[in-house]
Parts: sequence; C-alpha cells; structure tokens
Amino acid sequence: MIKKNVDWVAVGILIIAMMVWASSFIALKSAIGPIGPMSVIFGRMFIASLCFLYFIKGFLKLKFTKDDIKYISLMAAFEPCMYFIFEAKALQYTTAGQAGMITSMMPLITAIGAGIFLKELISKKLIFGSLIAVSGAVWLSLSSSGNQSASDPLLGNTLEFLAMFCAAGYTISLRHLSKKFSALFLTAIQAFIGCLFFLPFALWEYNTMVMDFNQEAFLWVAYLGVVVTLGGYGLFNYAVGRVEASKASMFVNLIPVFTLLLAFLILGEKLTYIEMVASIVILSGVFITQIPTERIKQAHIRRKARKQR
Repeated sequence: MIKKNVDWVAVGILIIAMMVWASSFIALKSAIGPIGPMSVIFGRMFIASLCFLYFIKGFLKLKFTKDDIKYISLMAAFEPCMYFIFEAKALQYTTAGQAGMITSMMPLITAIGAGIFLKELISKKLIFGSLIAVSGAVWLSLSSSGNQSASDPLLGNTLEFLAMFCAAGYTISLRHLSKKFSALFLTAIQAFIGCLFFLPFALWEYNTMVMDFNQEAFLWVAYLGVVVTLGGYGLFNYAVGRVEASKASMFVNLIPVFTLLLAFLILGEKLTYIEMVASIVILSGVFITQIPTERIKQAHIRRKARKQR
C-alpha cells in the first residue's frame, strides 16, 4: 500500500535530475580527449557561474553563521572539488557505462556515512547488501579488459568509487544546508567555488598539454555547464529540500540504467555478458539495502507462523 505522504513532485524532479546526471557521463567522456579533464570541469563551472551572476546581489543579503560557512565549505570540498577530480580522471580510464554502474554504490555509502556521522542505525541488511554490491563492483572492474575507450577499467572504476564517497558527503552536507538556504543559492555557490578551484588546474593543462578546442567539445562543455550543473544540480538540490537525503540518494540507482542506455545510443558502448551479470549483482545488493526493515520482519513472522501450522 502506497503511503499518502509521498512527495510525487520531488519524485518526478529526482527522476529528471538522474536522467540529466546520467547524460553527464556521456558529455564528459566526449569532451575529455580533445580538451584536458580539468579544463573541461573548469569550463563547466565557469559557464554555470555566468548563469548565476544575475543573482549575486540577492545572495549578498544572506546572513551566514560560522556553522553555515563550515557546512558550505564541506559541501563544496566534497562536490564539485574532490568529486570532479576523481570522476574526470576516472573517465579517462573506464567507459561511461561502467562509471555509471559504480554510481549505484552512492546510496549505500551515504547510509553508512549517516550511521557513522549522524549516529543512524546501520542494519544487518545494509551490511549484507553493501557486501554484495561491493563484490559486484570489484567483479565488474576485474572482468573488464582495456580497449580504446577504456585503457585501465580497474583504475577508472576505483577512482569513480572514490567519487561516490565524495557524493555521499556532499548529500549529507546539502541536507543540513537546505533547511536554511535555497536550492538556487546552493547550486550557485557550488559553481562559483568550483570555478575558482579548477582555474589553476585548467591553466596548468593549457600550458602543458596539446588540446583541440573544437566546436563539438565546446558544445559538450556548454551542455555540462548549463544543463547538468545548472539544471541537474538545481533540481536535485530543490528535491533534497523536500525529502530526506537518504531517500533522495536512493534515486541515484537510476543513473546506471540511464547511463548504459545513453552510452549504447550515443557512444556505441556495449557490455559483455559477464559485465551485465556483475551489474545485476551490484543492483541486487543495492535493492537489498532498500527493503524496509519492517517488511523483512513481517515476512519472517509469516514464515514462522506457516511452520507452526
């Protein structure tokens, strides 16, 4: 029975946000190569920052406490700073489809982080499901061989896995901040800080790498800046202001499905049979962690009652 208090607006917004985020793997994979990875991220943040210049006057009227500054710094450090360093490097070594599959680990890491830092209960099913999902992610990485689009899948998937730790920290920080600040401000501050943070990296690449600033690469960077950063993060930040961080993070499980479909349609990527089975293992582990504990208890009681008859 579906509860009446489901926020269907937030659900719809989260689904759209996950579709947008899934497309970011395709855009990053396409832009990285002609342009250096850090230059792509800087361009993305710079374009997004331009979209928020109009709102700066309103942002200056906001009042901040030391606690607010601490959480804003923590949020931005996790994402975009550390997150995009790991993800950009990951997509140099693995496929967009496999990187998308690794994102299914993010809800598990978020739940574990909430248990450690927010003292939330870590159930046995969470531990069991996490072990299954992690084993699937390791299998996915070890079963992959290098090719033209994925020179070192094990390294790339490991970097993407580290990016998921950053995403979990970001989500927990965001939930705290969304009680006081709007989604517009939180998205803007990410873009501004990200632009400043990645500028030195972009300048270093510009002076040490040969890059091809062609029209297609520029369009992908513009797409990342406007659609993914402004649109995707804006939608997600708005939704997190309406629902719990743990519930919002569950929707990240949709990213692998959308990513695999887009990678197949746009990049022509294909998964082998072993890789598809490993992907199913990951999603199975994630699914186990999302089964309500009360439902497990009721099923156990029903089985026990049948045995006693």
